[in-house]
Amino acid sequence: MYELIGVTKQYRRGRTRVDALAGVDLAIGQGDRLVIQGPTGGGKSTLLQMLGGLDRPTSGSVLLDGTDLAKLSERRLTAVRGQNIGFVFQSFNLIPTLTALENVETALVPLGVKSADRRDRAAEALESVGLGERLGHLPSELSGGQQQRVAIARALVKRPKVLLADEPTGNLDESMRDEIVDLLEGLCEEHGLTFVMVTHDSAVARRAPRLATIRKGRITVKENRPVG
Repeated sequence: MYELIGVTKQYRRGRTRVDALAGVDLAIGQGDRLVIQGPTGGGKSTLLQMLGGLDRPTSGSVLLDGTDLAKLSERRLTAVRGQNIGFVFQSFNLIPTLTALENVETALVPLGVKSADRRDRAAEALESVGLGERLGHLPSELSGGQQQRVAIARALVKRPKVLLADEPTGNLDESMRDEIVDLLEGLCEEHGLTFVMVTHDSAVARRAPRLATIRKGRITVKENRPVG
């Protein structure tokens, strides 16, 4: 699935060079579940952006099924993201003027899915996250947990191979956090998805079979004994 080889990412802050990633080597197999932890500014989100093709490394290779994302044109990279990768973020990123159904449909528009099929697939995705009776609700009419469920449905409606989540429970209370993590794990297992999540929450991290810790751009990976 994924193979990262010698991946570096450097930024400039004034005259200072920041090494967000410093020679990362990482393998993630089909169906793996990996959690990434580390201090703020340690490179967690940068690594996730590399996996999602949202940013390019300064050097090194990011291989997805043998294709080096770093070498693709922007047009081809956009197509790979659209077809293969679903994203879930802390802030939900829902369009406030669109209903839950319409928000989920937006993920299918760039793929050229016909209108009737978009509605059917979006409704099915919302049903799978427990929101089958909330299709016509606006984000403002939904709780934080429900909004994140809409965001998860939007990520999964494309039928991706990979689901990437950046602090998906960061805006939720403890009980809702556990519900969302249960949902993500269940859906990824059901659909055979590769799942990579960034989190600062140790209670969430302990549940993952593999835990990657990244500090000052360098990564260590260990097998975990999942809780829950």
